[in-house]
Order: sequence, then C-alpha cells, then structure tokens
Amino acid sequence: MPKNKKLPPSVIDRWPEILDDVEVEVIPVQYLDSVKVYFRDGKIWDIDVKKSLDQEIPDLEEALEDLFSQYEDVIENIDFRLDTERVKRDIQNRTRLFMKKRK
Repeated sequence: MPKNKKLPPSVIDRWPEILDDVEVEVIPVQYLDSVKVYFRDGKIWDIDVKKSLDQEIPDLEEALEDLFSQYEDVIENIDFRLDTERVKRDIQNRTRLFMKKRK
C-alpha cells in the first residue's frame, strides 16, 4: 500500500493556500467522508463513514483498524475521502478563536 503523506490534488484544489503544504500522518475519523478499499482481486468496498458517524456506530475507528488489519494481505490500496468542507470550517473557526484571544 502506498504511504504517500501528501493530500491528493482534488483535495488541495478546494483550499490550496492551506492544504498544499499539509502532510498527513493521522486523519481523525470525524473528518472522513468515506473510505474506499481496493482489493487485489478487483473488489472495491466503499465505506460511508459520514453515514456511520451519523448513526453513532460505536468504535468506528477501531472497526476500520480491525478491517485493515484483517485484510492487510489482500488490500491493494485504501482511498480516504475527506469531508473537506468540515476541515475548512473547523480550521477557520479555530483560527478566528485563536486570533480573538491574541487581541
């Protein structure tokens, strides 16, 4: 599985002045929209993370880790789709709060 730590161009294009220089080590599950798991036999599993979070599925992060671990030998690639609008909104809100405290 590739270990590219840069965000894909489709994500960077949504907010280039911020996301262009971001290297990803960990993605909090609440910022995921979906996860596509590509298997060596051609199968693709599309996991709707946003819907699962809305349904308050307990331990979703742990369930994903277990899935990746269990199928590690047959997974070709994992595509994490970010909820970029939520990431952008949260960064803007935190920046605003930070700047207010500095006055």
